[in-house]
Amino acid sequence: MALKYRRLLLKAGGESLSSPGATCIDVEAVEKTADLFVSLHDLGAEVGGVLGGGNILRGGTLAGGTLTRTTADAMGMLATVMNALALGDALKARGKDARVLTPFQVGGFTELFSASAARRYLEAGCILLLAGGTGNPYFTTDTGAAMYAAEIEAEILVKATKVDGVYSDDPMVNPDAIRYNTLTYREVIERNLGVMDITAVTLCMENRIPVVVCNLWQEGAVEAVVQGNLETGTWIGSNGSFPE
Repeated sequence: MALKYRRLLLKAGGESLSSPGATCIDVEAVEKTADLFVSLHDLGAEVGGVLGGGNILRGGTLAGGTLTRTTADAMGMLATVMNALALGDALKARGKDARVLTPFQVGGFTELFSASAARRYLEAGCILLLAGGTGNPYFTTDTGAAMYAAEIEAEILVKATKVDGVYSDDPMVNPDAIRYNTLTYREVIERNLGVMDITAVTLCMENRIPVVVCNLWQEGAVEAVVQGNLETGTWIGSNGSFPE
C-alpha cells in the first residue's frame, strides 16, 4: 500500500526504551523500538524521531529544594540525548544511517541541529533522532516534537503512546471513557484533553501539521497511520476532516 504521508515525525516517550515500571534503558525495548523505525523506513518513509527521557528522569519532578527548574530541565534534556544515542546504535546495527541531532553541543557524540541539514539528511535516506528538546528549560519534549516537525517540514506528527488514541477520560481508570476518532486542534485545547501541552498543539495548528495519537506497541499501528488508515488512533487537525 502506498504511503499517504512520506515524511513523519514520530514522538515516543522514554518508556519506549524501558521495561514496564523500570527506570533505565532496556536493551530489548530499545531493539523493539528500533524495529519500528526500521519498518517505517523500509516502507519508504522519511523518519524523524523524538524520544522523551522519562525512563531515566523527569526534570519537572526534580525541581525544588536545591535543584532549580532550569537545572532539572537541563538534566531531562540530557536524558533524551542518552535515549537517542542508544536507539541510534540499534538502528546502525540494523544497517541504517542514523543521525542524532541536538540544539546544543554534546561533545562529539551528536551533531548540532539545523533545519536545512536535517532535511538534507532525510532526503538522503537517513533516520533522524532529534534529542535535547528545544534546548531551553520550561518546554516539554512534546513542544520540541512539534517544533522539529515544523522545521523538517513533516507531513504528519505521530505521537505513539501506551493507549490507542485520545479518550474523554483516562481509559485505565474509567472503562466508560470514549475514544475519539477525530478531533480539531481547538477541541483538544478547549476540552483540555491532555494529548500534548497547549504550546505543542498550537504549533501544530499554526503550521497545519496533522497529529495522530496511536498505540506504540499495537503491531502495524504506526505503519497504518502513514498509509492514511483513518481507523487507527485519533486524528487531530484543523477541521476534523482528513486528509486536509
